[in-house]
Amino acid sequence: MSLMEHGVVRPVTSVAWTSNSSTCPKDFTLISLTEDGAAANFTRSFAIKSGYYLCYSKDLTGGMVVSDIQLISDKNSIPHGYCYIAEHLEAKASVWKKKRVCVSIVPVGSVDTAVLDIKVTAKSKMMLQHYTYVGDIHGYVLWCRKGNFSNPTPQAKPRSVSLDLHKLSFEQPSAPLPLRPSNPIPPLPNNKLSQRRHTLQTQVNLDKTADCSIQGITALDGVPFSLHPKFDIQANGTALQLGSQLNNIRIKSIQDIENEYNYTFAVEETAAKRTRPSVPTGSAPSAQ
Repeated sequence: MSLMEHGVVRPVTSVAWTSNSSTCPKDFTLISLTEDGAAANFTRSFAIKSGYYLCYSKDLTGGMVVSDIQLISDKNSIPHGYCYIAEHLEAKASVWKKKRVCVSIVPVGSVDTAVLDIKVTAKSKMMLQHYTYVGDIHGYVLWCRKGNFSNPTPQAKPRSVSLDLHKLSFEQPSAPLPLRPSNPIPPLPNNKLSQRRHTLQTQVNLDKTADCSIQGITALDGVPFSLHPKFDIQANGTALQLGSQLNNIRIKSIQDIENEYNYTFAVEETAAKRTRPSVPTGSAPSAQ
């Protein structure tokens, strides 16, 4: 209640059954006692010592919240949008199925109100203020409190400001610096042959054009392009012959093509409709 009084209220994100504190999942709160001081151990009968407890979580890492809780009979169908709560029990333990607890789980950003707290009382005339009656289950009364919840905003982690950020300004940018090779030239050894080779490589790099990195010089550079006389139409005197052949080409329309290549398949259709002569299965009559 202290958190609710200070305005910092986290909603319930999950509800489950558990056998004891050892089987209770992490980040879940076990309801071991009722509000009137009795043990909140849901058992099937007095002969069974081991039972199960209700537990709930307020971990918002999953991005879901419990918007409502209902108790339904095992003979009734589960309402739309609801699901049965999970069971974290021991191997031989089981939950009595006469009544089932079901919850409605929705995304945290889709609702403004959700279930804020869950309490259990013994089946008596005790009333809890500001809580909503959910129902009776196995000799206990289930209560829940609904209302607006506080979604804690994530806090940004402190970061160290790098030295490059101090150099940022709104002034006019200066002229770009000349490009420099990322890998410096290794020092030359004390060898005359190596020094001569380095001198030749430097001279070759200076003779290259500025765009040599984009398109290199090949052996075809500077060679004029000319068509072979065999394929020269004007030189062979075949231009007039080719032009006459092009003038004789007739462009046919769709109707001309259909008239020229139309075929009705009447002969094939007649042959397909013919019935084959039947051969009598009995023996032929003998000639007298």
